[in-house]
Amino acid sequence: MTNSELKQKANEVRKGIVTSVHSAKAGHPGGSLSAADMFTFLYFEEMNIDPKNPKMEGRDRFVLSKGHTAPGLYSVLANRGYFPVEDLTTLRKLGSYLQGHPCMQETPGVDMSSGSLGQGVSAAVGMALAAKLDKKDYRVYTLLGDGEIQEGQVWEASMFAGAHKLNNLCVIVDNNGLQIDGKIEDVCCPYPIDKKFEAFNFNVINIDGHDFDQIRKALADARACTDKPTAVIMKTTKGKGVSFMENNAGWHGKAPNDEEYATAMADLAAIDAQLKEGN
Repeated sequence: MTNSELKQKANEVRKGIVTSVHSAKAGHPGGSLSAADMFTFLYFEEMNIDPKNPKMEGRDRFVLSKGHTAPGLYSVLANRGYFPVEDLTTLRKLGSYLQGHPCMQETPGVDMSSGSLGQGVSAAVGMALAAKLDKKDYRVYTLLGDGEIQEGQVWEASMFAGAHKLNNLCVIVDNNGLQIDGKIEDVCCPYPIDKKFEAFNFNVINIDGHDFDQIRKALADARACTDKPTAVIMKTTKGKGVSFMENNAGWHGKAPNDEEYATAMADLAAIDAQLKEGN
């Protein structure tokens, strides 16, 4: 896909995020929006997947370690064809297969249930090791929050991955700089993130997480690395695309009301118009 097409898809993913969280009257829009471009590239360009066969044996795996940003994952899965986009409005509803955190038993395309922060990366490391032991060539991707990496289990898993040279593992950190209590550097500073992963024997790549050229090159470099796992540290804007949510920690885990929803969708419609003018 061209960058223009990817930007249009990412904007549709953002619309799905805002719509689903508004419908649920609960959820986590900020970190879902900041990761929307990476979600889009992974599912529309990078990963070997088949929406018509979600359990395809040789598929690449994705683990949403920051499981509270399920609205972002659900929106990209729906837009990729795993289930109807219309179902996004059932987010967190009783009986829905789109619960507040991903459930692998219920949701097509979800490879691992997640939500307890710090644990998803361990599951991803296990999947990557399993591929090595079974002599399979699938790759494993996992997305972490920058607040999430304050969890000690993240570094235990990283030490194991580096020691076992799991070059089929790509850890992506969404460095939007904010967590539920405010700036990550004020809550429990994890910087420098890149140097920490380097110390655990990772191939480390720093990028702008909203630049598709940089995303494309980073993931290509990750595939080309043969002797260690890769960590992609992507600098992003929390709430990206919605004016009043951008760089606002208050939108970490809050749903827009009707008026805010209308404003958010107008913001995204304006982005649509700009993208069409650019074509």
